[in-house]
Amino acid sequence: MNIPHRAGLENFPPYRQGKAPRGIDGLRAFKLSSNENPYPPLPSVLAAVTGAVASINLYPEMAAEDLTRAIAGRWAVSPDNIGLGAGSVEVASQIIHAVTDPGDLVMFPWRSFEAYPLLATAAGATPQPVPLAANGSHDLAAMAAAVTPRTRVIFICNPNNPNGAVLSAAAVETFIQSVPSDTVVVLDEAYVHFNCDPDTAVGIDMFRKYPNVAVLHTFSKAYGLAGLRLGYAIAAPELVITLRKVAVPFGVTALAQQAAMASLRAESELQERIDVLVTERRRVHAALLDAGLPVLPSEANFLWLDSRDRTGALAGLFEDNALSIRAFPGEGIRITIGTPEANDRILDVARQAASLLAPLP
Repeated sequence: MNIPHRAGLENFPPYRQGKAPRGIDGLRAFKLSSNENPYPPLPSVLAAVTGAVASINLYPEMAAEDLTRAIAGRWAVSPDNIGLGAGSVEVASQIIHAVTDPGDLVMFPWRSFEAYPLLATAAGATPQPVPLAANGSHDLAAMAAAVTPRTRVIFICNPNNPNGAVLSAAAVETFIQSVPSDTVVVLDEAYVHFNCDPDTAVGIDMFRKYPNVAVLHTFSKAYGLAGLRLGYAIAAPELVITLRKVAVPFGVTALAQQAAMASLRAESELQERIDVLVTERRRVHAALLDAGLPVLPSEANFLWLDSRDRTGALAGLFEDNALSIRAFPGEGIRITIGTPEANDRILDVARQAASLLAPLP
């Protein structure tokens, strides 16, 4: 059948989920390919979801007013500044659909979150990738120079996925000031809870100073609600109104709403888990360096191995040890920080890999 499709989609594969680990006799398998929180829901969150199950025959409240007020209160903004969606990726899609016309440009660093070019193309916009700097961070100077009158949305991923690099507040503010005021700058902070860099750009601070800044947050990572799909934008009311117009009706389920409100109430408990993951990230990073692997600094819940042309061989070694990781052929490997047991396995692989990877030039 010769079914028509939007121009450009033939150039992009579908979004690829992190694959499940391959079972190995005698080894417990660990999935470290999707940046998931390895810990189960807190009891209070599980109770909130369980309590909402009895009414899943009914549509959820589409406006999610209680949750919107709770998020607004968390950040001391108006409910009119909050737009919701089924994960921050869906809210990113809303932004692109809301502000671009066919042929408009959506800029993002590359490599970064894999969905950016897919979302732009699906909306009829044109992806505008800008290569990362040599150190793996956003090349903000190059991004600023690449802005055109057709650049309508710019994504800044901080910390960046997949390498965990962070941007300073000064650098991001200089960049925002260089961008036309009618171009939406989206600070995608999916991993903000793991970011301990004291000089990092903080999305909410930028939002308060610049009306064209929107901030993306998700409940999938630190809050551990990836299976319920919930994210939100903090943005100017004029933008939020348009986001709500293009949002999928009833996209935020009743279970997700209840789980998110319970999670906001339990943030102190969740912080304990975040602290454990940050400590484990630092432990694994130091051990990978000691083993001679080309690991980059990270402020997310994952680490990036700059393995380049040896990515395939190294990825095979992880898989042979019942660990699923995210390999980017010819570029590198992203490894999610898991439980201490899973992380110990990473270090076992690192010791095996020491002879495989000589220092890169």
